[in-house]
Amino acid sequence: MELRSDRMKKGLTRAPHRSLLKADGLTDEEISRPLVAVVNSANEIIPGHLQLDAIADAVKAGVRIAGGTPLEVSTIGICDGIAMGHAGMRYSLASREVIADSVELAVQAHAFDALVLIPNCDKIIPGMLMAAARLDLPTVVVSGGPMLAGKWQGRDVDLDTVFSTVGAVNAGAVSEEDMCALENAACPTCGSCSGLFTANSMNCLTEAIGMGLPGNGTIPAVYSERIRLAKHAGMQVMELLKRGITARDIMTPAAIRNGMTVDMAFGGSSNTVLHLTAIAHEAGADITLADWSEVSARTPNLVRISPAGEYHMEDLYFAGGISAIMAELAKRDLVDDSAMTVTGEKLRRTLKSSAGADGTVIRSIDDPYYPEGGLRVLTGNLAPRGAVVKQSAVAPEMRQHAGPARVFDSEEAASDAILGGKIVAGDVVVIRYEGPRGGPGMREMLAPTSAVKGMGLASSVALITDGRFSGATSGASIGHVSPEAAEGGPMALVQDGDTIEIDIDAGTLTLAVTDERLAVRRREWTAPEPKVKSGYLARYARFVQSADTGAVFE
Repeated sequence: MELRSDRMKKGLTRAPHRSLLKADGLTDEEISRPLVAVVNSANEIIPGHLQLDAIADAVKAGVRIAGGTPLEVSTIGICDGIAMGHAGMRYSLASREVIADSVELAVQAHAFDALVLIPNCDKIIPGMLMAAARLDLPTVVVSGGPMLAGKWQGRDVDLDTVFSTVGAVNAGAVSEEDMCALENAACPTCGSCSGLFTANSMNCLTEAIGMGLPGNGTIPAVYSERIRLAKHAGMQVMELLKRGITARDIMTPAAIRNGMTVDMAFGGSSNTVLHLTAIAHEAGADITLADWSEVSARTPNLVRISPAGEYHMEDLYFAGGISAIMAELAKRDLVDDSAMTVTGEKLRRTLKSSAGADGTVIRSIDDPYYPEGGLRVLTGNLAPRGAVVKQSAVAPEMRQHAGPARVFDSEEAASDAILGGKIVAGDVVVIRYEGPRGGPGMREMLAPTSAVKGMGLASSVALITDGRFSGATSGASIGHVSPEAAEGGPMALVQDGDTIEIDIDAGTLTLAVTDERLAVRRREWTAPEPKVKSGYLARYARFVQSADTGAVFE
């Protein structure tokens, strides 16, 4: 087999290169074999990444079993939960592009033949998938797996429980002693946080688009089955190399659409719209918010994992995982089972061994929670290019809502007002200048949504932002409003007291102000000074586009 790495290691002129590889301790036999990049995002700050060195060791064992030479390289990672609620969150989405770039740079510079990608948290997963699409090499993704749910006061809890209980403590409904006990119990193991938040949503969608082996999204991080999966990932990438199956052979328009459909069926994080849109762009399978709207309209919501329900990721694992959801969707031809996967087989081969819905965690296609998908795209004069809401986590009474705008130019100002008791039932909290460019970095905002929930206002107050909300968010939380305020979008023109009308069923988001009055406001509006004027974020703000594009660079 002619290897890509031969250009770097074969022949007389490559003696210096081989000398450097031998300095790594490699033998001639190892150098002659296919070189597989094992891209590991392990670090000691993200709970989901603490076990990734063990995953990488297992992957390398699998590569060696199958006759390859694995070489580990690294990339960065940011924990959204730890970055949440302060200036650090500006760097989270922005890190996705750095991760994609760093993987591309390391793999191209060293002429690797294939790669196994090891992510586990929010931006690392899409960043690696974007790189895989660019590189178009034989690739398998294997994540570190989800955290187990915690136990507190006789119920299952997770990180979202902690965030929302902050508001309950402020409201006097929970004591600080109980809060401390919850803090100690909510995150009991390593792994990506145990609800269907962004990290677990993206790990599941990696499996749905065919880039991860069955179980990638749901096998708990602490199970030995996860180590065995990693060994199989290492072996399987060698099989893909042998057969010449590359990332773009798998990440086709049909596969991306399968991912969108599964996303709607399980009601994943609204951030998945950003990330799948960006991944599709890199794979040459561009999608728009109109495509998302069409998929949502035809896909029933079959699963409600925290924060949309009481179940957690281990419950989905025991119910059959992503294969079971896809098998259920296939009963109505809602997924394309002819799509190729990293198993080296068509999707239909994987689905043959799945029984489909268990009727409890995964509902039957004939008995869905809701006839439409878990996410909903809204448009209107406040969001001409669209906005996104996780409709599966919205209380029925908030599906239609009209109320006065309470306008804030930052997340901190909004959170202070909510926790200070200045927001009342019926209000529509508008948080602007938090988009990709205006933030900069489109901060994920779990603090204000959790505060609303903790203050007992989740069924009476809506939140709207040109930024984004955490995958742990529930309630009428509408994000990704495009174009963003910093670009001069209509969000910039909203004033306190304006009536905003939300109709999730109709898919509309309306600012009840006349065009004439908005035109006057537009003439009076001036773009704000950039919040960050130097460093990476300043460069990021110059190139990034609004959320409807997936927040990709121009």
